[in-house]
Parts: sequence; C-alpha cells; structure tokens
Amino acid sequence: MATYAQAIQALGDPTRRTIFERLADGPSAVGDLARGLPVSRPAVSQHLRVLKQAGLVNDRRDANRRIYSLDPMGVGALRAYFDRCWTQALDAFKTVAEQRDPETG
Repeated sequence: MATYAQAIQALGDPTRRTIFERLADGPSAVGDLARGLPVSRPAVSQHLRVLKQAGLVNDRRDANRRIYSLDPMGVGALRAYFDRCWTQALDAFKTVAEQRDPETG
C-alpha cells in the first residue's frame, strides 16, 4: 500500500502533477493525457506508472488501451494527511492566540 509520502513525492514532478490534475476532470487514455504536454506518450505512461505506484491513480483495460482515473482511496489518504496538518496548525494558532495578554496585545 502506498503512503501519503509517496503521493507527495510523486506530485512533486510538474508533469505528473499536470497529469493528476487532468485526471481530476475525469478518466482518460494515455494519448489524451499526452496531448499538449511537452513529453512523449511513453513518458506519460512512465509518469502514470509512478502515480499508480503512489496510489493516486488506477487503470482499466478498454479494448486495446488503458483508461486511467484518480484512485479515491489514495486521494483520500492524501487529503487526510493535509487535513491533519491543517488541524494541527489551527490548534497551535489557537493556543498562541489564547495565551496572549489582552492588555499588551
């Protein structure tokens, strides 16, 4: 099972991030994902492999091609990680704000 750290690392590459964002619009084949990118179709396939290993995308066979889509489980795990970080940051801010002396500002 992939971890949020693998997902973050996979999304660190701008091309992979673009592919991931395109898949947020819906499932797509490699050729469609490659359109307009400054890399070849084989390179897009390699990026998709990394995203799949990171648990962010899955694929299914459709005749002689593969259709890729976001993996809700992997995206959910990544979101849970960021939610935890955000909650911790807000809790820390609240603690500091509540400790401030209203007299001194």
